[in-house]
Amino acid sequence: MNKYLKISIVVVTCVAIGYLSGTVTRESINTWYPTLIKPVFNPPNWIFAPVWSLLYIMMGVAAGIVWSRIDFEKEIVTKALTFFAIQLGLNALWSYLFFGLHNTLLALIEIILLILLIFEVYNQFKKIDKIAGYLLIPYLVWVSFASVLNASIWWLNR
Repeated sequence: MNKYLKISIVVVTCVAIGYLSGTVTRESINTWYPTLIKPVFNPPNWIFAPVWSLLYIMMGVAAGIVWSRIDFEKEIVTKALTFFAIQLGLNALWSYLFFGLHNTLLALIEIILLILLIFEVYNQFKKIDKIAGYLLIPYLVWVSFASVLNASIWWLNR
């Protein structure tokens, strides 16, 4: 399988997982979420979908690049992609905890773990391909911002 097919497969997978986790978000965004007290730096709702779409594409490209190196560095690539899969699962779980269960504290605890895993994936990816690592930096920054937002919402609504 060539590099571009691997990239395409992972991009589609990431976008699909983002779409599926977004189904939990869509219902709560019109019902529960508007009832919360939010900090002044809370972005408008319309910004989340395009930002997340771009981040899922960048994540998929990064993971596809790493996957394309599996014939040359099997052990490190397998380890990196395992961490990637775990963080992708945690990414989807956060939406369920926050928007599905309306549990801002549990979501906050989980997002801190997610940040640590994203950072580990970044470290693993940059050992294999620097560009793949760099593609994860906006994701790490956005999830860090999201964690501050999550913490603020929890604090303001406890």
